[in-house]
Amino acid sequence: MLDPAMRPLIGPPLERAGAWLAARRVSANAVTLTGLAIGLLVLPCLAYQQYEAALVVILVNRVCDGLDGAIARRAGPTAFGGYLDIVCDAVFYAAVPFGFALADPRNGLWAALLLGTFVCTMTSFLGRAIVAAKRGEADDGARGRKSFFYAAGIIEGTETIAAFVLFCLLPSHFPLLAGIFSALCLWTVVARVLECAHSERNAPH
Repeated sequence: MLDPAMRPLIGPPLERAGAWLAARRVSANAVTLTGLAIGLLVLPCLAYQQYEAALVVILVNRVCDGLDGAIARRAGPTAFGGYLDIVCDAVFYAAVPFGFALADPRNGLWAALLLGTFVCTMTSFLGRAIVAAKRGEADDGARGRKSFFYAAGIIEGTETIAAFVLFCLLPSHFPLLAGIFSALCLWTVVARVLECAHSERNAPH
């Protein structure tokens, strides 16, 4: 929901950094994999309740996630690059709630709920992209140029980062925050399904 509003703020510095890295032949895929390797450090950080360190890891991972796209736009985006990016995002997103489950067994139920709703949002996101590709629908570009159709929703990248930051700043409130965020994820899934059904009814035949 907030991604289009954030794009004018974070886009220009990321594009400049991406251009600098692309000029030095740094590949987008290398940045994607580096970001994942750094992001997985969130697991030991959270397991040992080092929440400030976990927050730094999360932010660095998300910067890498923005940089790989900026590099790809300079060098030319590829289907595999988009695929690798979404796979690495899914792995990282799963690692954060798992890390909170490791930090405190009382978080386990809420971490499991959050993981389940992440599966639902990811499925609704990728499924919508498949439908759009079959129909030949064009992305509106509000979230930057992507390698595939980007399904809008209440919960997108900006909201997820904000939730992860809150988890780290308020770790004792993880169950409450995870419950609220899970509800918003499910709301996003329902909204995407309804939007897809609406676009089906209005698609030219």
